[in-house]
Amino acid sequence: MMKKSIGFLALSVVLMTTSCKQESAADKITDADMKALEAEKALGGKLPKVKLDKLVHDFGTINEGDKVETEFIVTNDGEADLVIAEAKGSCGCTVPQPPKDPIKPGDSAPIKVSFNSQGKPGAQEKTVTLTTNTENGHETFQIKANVTPKAGIAATNK
Repeated sequence: MMKKSIGFLALSVVLMTTSCKQESAADKITDADMKALEAEKALGGKLPKVKLDKLVHDFGTINEGDKVETEFIVTNDGEADLVIAEAKGSCGCTVPQPPKDPIKPGDSAPIKVSFNSQGKPGAQEKTVTLTTNTENGHETFQIKANVTPKAGIAATNK
């Protein structure tokens, strides 16, 4: 009986210390969740499935130094909650902002992506990679821009 009381007390303390904290979707994925996902995959079970409204967004011609933003809409076409554990741009100039909460089957959510063209003259193609709990485990999409260099600076690809 004493062990149960200590266990309950420890669980209560953990819940109290973490319940007030704002969590992202990545914080909600545990090692146990990942093992359960692998088991679901192996058994051909219910999984989330990512559907994007577009795979590429072209900002067209912009001026060097412009900060531009777009939105990709991700829809969960699967049968389980979709969790985006991480969203990462191929360069520090590309910053994605994924939804913080899991996306229910059939629901959609925006992923905002900003691009800072400072120091990036010329044709630019940047990739955003999502780490997810889908069968594939990751999804990618791109942004493009033709960045007009500041006056007096020759265009080069960086």
